Amino acid sequence: MALTPAEIKATYPLPVYNYLVEVGGVAVAFSEVLGLDISYEDHTYKESPTESGAPGPRVMRMPMQSKPANVTLRKGVVKAVSVPALYEWIHAIQTNQVEKKDIFVRLCDEAGATLISWKIINAFPIRLEAPAFKAASNDAAIESLDLIADGVEIEES
Repeated sequence: MALTPAEIKATYPLPVYNYLVEVGGVAVAFSEVLGLDISYEDHTYKESPTESGAPGPRVMRMPMQSKPANVTLRKGVVKAVSVPALYEWIHAIQTNQVEKKDIFVRLCDEAGATLISWKIINAFPIRLEAPAFKAASNDAAIESLDLIADGVEIEES
């Protein structure tokens, strides 16, 4: 039996190429977003056996606090965007005036409407990597911005 277009939209995986990144409310074009992880630290607990004659302690693993999110954003170097948006943001750390920003990564449908958003909470830059320079290459210059954040939340539209 053939599926209708509505059934296909509801049951097929979404393509990853149609997304929008907003840094502090400003849309910035990134070619790649990595590290949208939600994870927790864990701890091992050992307790005495509850039944007489049971061998060894009982071992349990339990979740603890959430881990900070480590996110990497990659984009082509554009003088009008790269220097004001990224370099000035990481450069402010030298004066202990880092500005934490919420970043949204929005996965969109073919019409551009947001379907799912990942909110990176209180992010700030920890590394800005310049592109690799090679005389024999004609690739675009890609810079990489590493962020650390309090966490990631997922919002469905």
